[in-house]
Amino acid sequence: MEITNIHDAKTHLSRLVRRAAAGEEIIIGRAGEPLVKLVPYQQQHGPRTGGQWAGRVWMATDFDASDQELEGLFQGEGE
Repeated sequence: MEITNIHDAKTHLSRLVRRAAAGEEIIIGRAGEPLVKLVPYQQQHGPRTGGQWAGRVWMATDFDASDQELEGLFQGEGE
């Protein structure tokens, strides 16, 4: 495993990104210790699915009703 130090990574970022995009995993480290891995971006394929919060969320029927006291405070009333 080859570790590229941070200074070299900043200097040669374009080259490292090109290598990572080609499928190579680039390890970036400090003082010989690995910190991060630069890998190619994987596009999400397929349609998104919803419904993960079904049955977990409750919304009041009057959630969008105005609050006269709060509106008054915004308009400078009741200070």
